[in-house]
Amino acid sequence: MYFETEIKLQKLKILYIVSRFPYPLEKGDKLRAYHQIKGLAKHHEVVLFALSDKHVHSSQIKHLEEFCKEVVIFRLSKFRVILNLVRTTFTRIPWQVGYFYSHSAQKQIDKIISEYKPDHIFCQLIRTSEFAKKYKQIPKTLDYMDVFSKGIERRLPKIPFYLKPLYSAEYKRLVKYESRIFNCFDNKIIISEQDRDLIQHLEKNKISVISNGVSSHFFKPLNHLKEYDIIFNGNMNYPPNIESAEYLVNTIAPIVIKNYPRLKILISGANPSAKVKALASNYVTVSGWVEDIRENFAKAKMLVAPMFMSIGLQNKLLEAMALKIPCITSTLANNALKAVNGESILIADTPEEYARHIQDLIFYEDKGKMIGQSGYYFVLNNYSWDAENNKLEEIIRNTK
Repeated sequence: MYFETEIKLQKLKILYIVSRFPYPLEKGDKLRAYHQIKGLAKHHEVVLFALSDKHVHSSQIKHLEEFCKEVVIFRLSKFRVILNLVRTTFTRIPWQVGYFYSHSAQKQIDKIISEYKPDHIFCQLIRTSEFAKKYKQIPKTLDYMDVFSKGIERRLPKIPFYLKPLYSAEYKRLVKYESRIFNCFDNKIIISEQDRDLIQHLEKNKISVISNGVSSHFFKPLNHLKEYDIIFNGNMNYPPNIESAEYLVNTIAPIVIKNYPRLKILISGANPSAKVKALASNYVTVSGWVEDIRENFAKAKMLVAPMFMSIGLQNKLLEAMALKIPCITSTLANNALKAVNGESILIADTPEEYARHIQDLIFYEDKGKMIGQSGYYFVLNNYSWDAENNKLEEIIRNTK
């Protein structure tokens, strides 16, 4: 006689700490946190502690309460932020971390830990790591996500001279902190191998790569009239995105226009800066935030993402590819993505290369369909939130 035994895995109590409320999903760190929290909440109790320097609408809180046991928000006022930054100046902590660290927030987290007694503490980004590092008896995971120090280093050449000393000091602090905080956590995760290799720690290979995914049930191909030739999408107040949009409009587009005067570009995404708004013209539309980004993607023949300063993995590429939109991007961005050049993506690193690829996709529609189709299957096979969250859950469960 055979007996079927159901093995029930332990339901853990997880305290998940973020530096920004993870909804709506207009920024990469919010998107990653949102899907990780939702994935972990399927099998565990999750208490979310979110710092926020902006008001969070009650409807947004209710949305997270659908899968979190509790949602706690600590509001960072402008006065508190200034105080934090001044205090940080006299420490070794990066301002990127000090901006968010508050003794009042620490007391609130201490109270939650005392009362809730979590089995695991999860910190998203080094911005939140100070809150958890003292808890040596509770298993902890740090999600570096990407490497802040490298992002600052890449921006340094273009920083105004009067800000260079400040940014140089922040770069040095970040490099040391990213290495120093490593030993305070049981588990470390990061978004790509490329980013892991940039962490300056002798044991950086112990950092687990947990990528982002794409919601294939939401981002799925749509039929829509193609109103634009090119879309660039992202948080349009983020310096790497601003630089990329300017490069696309001011450097790449003029080359294309010589052979294709009817070129139309859509720059889409939340919080467009003054520099981005200034790019608007008779052939460039700046849309700002839209409720459903799928429609903007579907209006364009291709996504062009000339990323040169960015770190991490470009969600815009995953989402466009899931919609069968052919993508053109830089070697740097594709090093994290690992798509096959000429098959599931097109790679360019000079204005002339970008222009040639753009013209090929405009004039040879079959090539665009082939790249879009191949890119679609690439992301479906390699970038699943369920698969990545299963890896994360295994790491958390196996912490000793």
